[in-house]
Amino acid sequence: MALEPRYGPRYGMDHRHYDWSAIPTRPRLEWPGGARVALCVIVNLEHLEWRPPEGSFHPAYLYDRPLPDYRNHSHREYGHRVGVFRVLDALEKAGVPATVAMDAFTARNYPYLVGHCLGRGCEIIGHGVSLSRVISSRMSEEEERECVRESVEAIARATGSATRGWLGPEYGESHRTPGLLAEAGIRYVCDWANDEQPYPMNTPQGRLCALPVMLDLDDAFAMKERGFPVNEYAEMLKDGFDGVYADAAESGRLLTLNLHPWLTGQPFRIRYLEEALAHIMASPGVWAATGSEIIDWYNKSLLSEGEGG
Repeated sequence: MALEPRYGPRYGMDHRHYDWSAIPTRPRLEWPGGARVALCVIVNLEHLEWRPPEGSFHPAYLYDRPLPDYRNHSHREYGHRVGVFRVLDALEKAGVPATVAMDAFTARNYPYLVGHCLGRGCEIIGHGVSLSRVISSRMSEEEERECVRESVEAIARATGSATRGWLGPEYGESHRTPGLLAEAGIRYVCDWANDEQPYPMNTPQGRLCALPVMLDLDDAFAMKERGFPVNEYAEMLKDGFDGVYADAAESGRLLTLNLHPWLTGQPFRIRYLEEALAHIMASPGVWAATGSEIIDWYNKSLLSEGEGG
């Protein structure tokens, strides 16, 4: 197999999207005000199409029943109609700004939600076209570029400003995705779940940083895919934070949580999120911020290190 000269497989690591880096070898990361942990909470607003477009890639469980599958589709829509308001209320109560990952279908067809999120001070980032169209290597380069363009333009039209961040539906990417995101003006991506600090990615099209999500604490991954009950999930959130917070005595750490309103926004689950957020925010030295705020600070710290060197 011919190897791509810069971004294809290579010995040592299986891609060239970033340089490998062990966290103990890095310079000390300082957050604003001497905070130990930067907390980012992403809220997903994603639309499930009645029928997946022909040839699209999507998780099999989304369309495992005969169509029309009212149960599955209406369950997902619960997040748009009810759950998101509970989740945003819980975040506001805890003093945590929301970073909302919104797909193109939602941006175009739910103007009330766009206005509500903007009114609550949320940052809105790109989230593909729909949950039914996960980015993958099945797409051609032009198909993927069009997917990114459609998502970015839908957010810009709906909000009046360009989005700076990206979370792919189902974390989906091809080997081209980071470059295409940078080409479209995206400055940070949340698809990579491999770190507890931001890090720069290698793209010839422009500067792009990773804002890693802690995948094990993704509510859908933990409760739907792995079957943890909500009370155990809440303890996982607390324990996960406590572990990161302890390690942050050496250098600033990042905790990025990914939430789905159709799941965590249910009335019997929301109090567990509130309890976990209260536990996190009760600790001194927690900086709750949007994705852009965290990446802006991180990039500024890298520039200062370079100037100092």
